[in-house]
Amino acid sequence: MPTRTAPSRAELIADTALALLREHGMRGLTHRAVDERAGLPQGSTSNHARTRQALLEAAVRRLAELEARVLAPGELLTAGDPAGAAGAAWPTGAAEAAAGLARALHRYLTGSTDLLVCRYELALEATRRPALRAHYDEAGRRFREPLVALMTAAGSAEPERHALSVVAWAEGMMFACAVGSYHRAIPTEEELRRGCGELLRGMLGGDQSHGAVDHL
Repeated sequence: MPTRTAPSRAELIADTALALLREHGMRGLTHRAVDERAGLPQGSTSNHARTRQALLEAAVRRLAELEARVLAPGELLTAGDPAGAAGAAWPTGAAEAAAGLARALHRYLTGSTDLLVCRYELALEATRRPALRAHYDEAGRRFREPLVALMTAAGSAEPERHALSVVAWAEGMMFACAVGSYHRAIPTEEELRRGCGELLRGMLGGDQSHGAVDHL
C-alpha cells in the first residue's frame, strides 16, 4: 500500500479552519482557535496567515482542492455513457454530459456534504468582503471552465449561459440535500442523471418523439 504522507502545516491549518467553519460557523474561526484545535504552538496560524483575510483565502484554496478531488471536473469530458446516447436525437455528447454530471454530483452528496457547509459559510462571507469574493471566484474557475467545455461538447450554442443553468440546478440539489430545504434524502445516481437529462433536453433541444427523454 502507498505510504500516506502527513499533511503540511499549511494544509493542517487550512483543514482545521474548514473544520471550525463547519462546526461553529464564521464566528468560530479565529487564529487562536485554529492553533488550539490543530495542537499547534500559539501564533503558528498567525505566522502562516497573518490576517483574517489571508486565513479565509487559505480556507478557500483548500476547499477548492478538496472539492476537486471529489467532483473531478477534469473527468467530465471523458465520462461517457454510450448506451444512454444510442438512438437518441440529441447533439453528440448530451447523454454523456448528463451521466458524468450525475456521477460527480452523487459522489459529492454521498460523501462530502461537510465541504458544502464550509462552502456556504465562505460564499456568504465573500458577499461582505470584495477581496475574498475575487479570490473565491478565481478558485471556482477550475470547476466553471470544464463545465463550459462540457456544454460546448454537448452541442450548446451558448455554453457559458447553459453552464450557469447547470450550476444553478446542481447547487439547488446540493442545498436541498445538505440543509433539507425540501428533504435531506439523497437522490440516486439514476435519479440525478434523469433530472440533469431533462434540464439538458430543455436547453440543448432534441426531438422528444425519438425517445431522448427515456435514454437520459
